[in-house]
Amino acid sequence: MAISANTSIRSDKALIGRTTAELEQICLGLGERAFRGRQLARWVYRRAAGNLAEMSDLPLAIRQRLGTQHEVGLPSIARVLTARDGTEKFLLQLADGEHVETVYLPYADRVSVCISTQVGCPAGCVFCATGQSGWARNMTAGEIVGQILAVQRERPARRISHVVLMGMGEPLFNYDAVVKAVRLLIHEVGISPRRITLSTVGVPEGIRKLAREDLPITLAISLHAPDDDLRAKLIPTARKWKLAEILAACREYVEVTRRNPTFEYLLLEGVNDHPGHAHALAQVLGDLPGNVNLIPYNPVAAQEHFRRPNSRRIAAFREILQKAGRITTQRMERGLRIAAACGQLRRVSVGAGPGRATAAA
Repeated sequence: MAISANTSIRSDKALIGRTTAELEQICLGLGERAFRGRQLARWVYRRAAGNLAEMSDLPLAIRQRLGTQHEVGLPSIARVLTARDGTEKFLLQLADGEHVETVYLPYADRVSVCISTQVGCPAGCVFCATGQSGWARNMTAGEIVGQILAVQRERPARRISHVVLMGMGEPLFNYDAVVKAVRLLIHEVGISPRRITLSTVGVPEGIRKLAREDLPITLAISLHAPDDDLRAKLIPTARKWKLAEILAACREYVEVTRRNPTFEYLLLEGVNDHPGHAHALAQVLGDLPGNVNLIPYNPVAAQEHFRRPNSRRIAAFREILQKAGRITTQRMERGLRIAAACGQLRRVSVGAGPGRATAAA
């Protein structure tokens, strides 16, 4: 299932990525009582502590002994770009020097964060900056959760309430680490599972396995085409799995979890946005429950030949789906001017220099 990871990074020292039970065992190994592990967990996951020195209710002697073998393990913030709508894109540096991008999305009624699951992405979607920037390695569960904690620490005024695993990488190619990270988000950080969305290009084996994890999260499937031939041109990994196989796995997911998926459809002018594509999409989905989320293309510097459809074409596409009885929404545009929108994330921010800077856009 998981793509073989570069093993240059070792997470043995990091506390982020460990459950409360595992932190209790660390404290017991130091000759301390288990409740010290629970204190440690609160500092790591609920208070987003940056280092052991901040953990004021842990005796200094314990912190010193912990420090000889462990560190909190927060990623460092290399750069922040801020848009006028409040969206912020964080370039985070991991322990081995690799970088990932994470997006902070404040709304009136909630705060959502879009996180990455791999350094780069092997799916190779031709319209996506991440897919075109290559793949370095899988992220650990601690690194995945660490994005939330780093951003929460930087923006403490509002509590993060929603998490979308829609950043860099294909989550189901890094299955074990992603599932552990989701459990940590739920049980340690305190995010409701119904406020967590996992987006995948469609890995049938992973979808079926996820259905049996007892994780009532939202599954989002990136379709982007109503037939296998066109989809294979847009998503190279689609050559391995046919739409029928992916949708069969989605049907099984619905039957097991009783939760409807979302079907994401990126609109590319003249490529997949004709009325015929809309009719074919409605037909291929058939009676499979779940809404369709339309995503107008977000420009990527390396892919000038793709264009965003105008509002008239988008509305016509949406109307066809709605008349076919399919609930259809359109992705709210956030962070486009700072390259923080869907498909625009990279392993290194365009124009990012050394140190940290904030840019208004």
